Order: sequence, then C-alpha cells, then structure tokens
Amino acid sequence: MDEAFGRRVTKLGALADPVRRALYRFVADQPGAVSREQAADGVAVPRHTAKFHLDRLVDEGLLVTEFRRLTGRTGPGAGRPAKLYRRSGKEVAVSLPHRSYDLAGDVLADAVERSLAGTPIEDAVRAAAGDAGARAVEASEPDPGATDLDRVAGVLATFGFEPRVDGDLLLHNCPFDRLASDHTELVCGMNLAFVEAVADGLGCTGVEPGLDPDPARCCVRVRDGAAGGAPERGRGATA
Repeated sequence: MDEAFGRRVTKLGALADPVRRALYRFVADQPGAVSREQAADGVAVPRHTAKFHLDRLVDEGLLVTEFRRLTGRTGPGAGRPAKLYRRSGKEVAVSLPHRSYDLAGDVLADAVERSLAGTPIEDAVRAAAGDAGARAVEASEPDPGATDLDRVAGVLATFGFEPRVDGDLLLHNCPFDRLASDHTELVCGMNLAFVEAVADGLGCTGVEPGLDPDPARCCVRVRDGAAGGAPERGRGATA
C-alpha cells in the first residue's frame, strides 16, 4: 500500500469513533486553542475520556498542542501552563457522519449472486447481511464483562452506526443513508438482519433488535428483552 495513502487511511480511522469525531469537530470549530476541560464540557464527556481521544488525535496529526497559562499570571505561584489543543494544518477528506457503503456494496454483491442462484432478492439481502454481521463479530474483541446492549453497541460502533445505550440501544446514524433514502425497505431489512446477526453471534440472547423507523436515526432499535415491548423483528418496513 502506498505510504501516503496509508497515512490517510489511519487518519480516517482515527475519526471513526463518534466521541473522537465530536471532539475533533469541537476543537476545529473554536477560534483558538482549547483545554481538555473545555473540550470535555463541549461534547459532554468525562475529562479522562477527552484526554485519551484528544491525545490520539494529536498522535495522528489531526490536532496539535501548545502550552499556555490560562490565568495570564507569570512568575512564581502562577501555576503550570495548561496543555491546549487546536486543529493542525493538515487536511484530511472524510465523510461525516460516517458512511459504510463498502459494507453495503459487499452485502448487495453477495445478495445478487444468491439471487442469480434462485433466492428471492429480499431473502438474499437478508441472508447476505446476516453473514456480514457474523463476520463482524468474528473480527471484534467484545468485552465479556459488558452488558448485552453494550457488547452489541461495541461492534456496531466500528461501522459508523453511532450506537448509544440509554435504556434501549439507539443507532443515531445510518451508514447507508443515501441508499436508504431511495431503497428504504430493502436497506432497513439489511440493517435489521445485520444487527440481529451481530446480537446472535455475540450470544446476546437478552436483547431484541427490531424495526422502529425514525427519520432522525437508523431504522433499527435494540431493546432489552427483559423489559418487553420489542419492536417488529423480521422483514424490512418502510420508514
């Protein structure tokens, strides 16, 4: 792989995490350098979390640091200079929010092959998406001590779904948004099959993925099965 291309891929990977991306956006939007405390407050995350992600962005060359006393005082007793962050002069092209059209392309290509072999296209898409979800689990490193919802969220986060657990697991971004706009039923069915396969592959029997269309987020909601009231599970539905 070309070295320059490899560096660009690494930078894109650094922005794949939704918290890291939010911090980068916050820092980039400020007129001057900001402290980790300001950044943490700006995106509502703990300070130690902000420090970890900010320093990762520095390592990838997307942010640079400087040190300055925020009080304006000098001399003995003025305190240590604060570490501040600002956007670097380097440019990187990235789609925000994250899109995973390569994943959609792989699933749909697999579905076409199944369809040519005689499988109805809707069933073929769901089967291909299920296999893709199973492969995603195989490539993941889930935390065995996490809740079922958090484990599912951890896998889905790597594909840009922007999962957030707050009672239910909501997916705040559809990585296939452009396709979903024109082919809603097909893509919603694909999303549901993918999420179901992730949950099944992780052995998360206590969750219930289902369709719960909302124009502000992905059509799939994952509920805690113990809480009841799970949304429809199965074939896609229009948003």
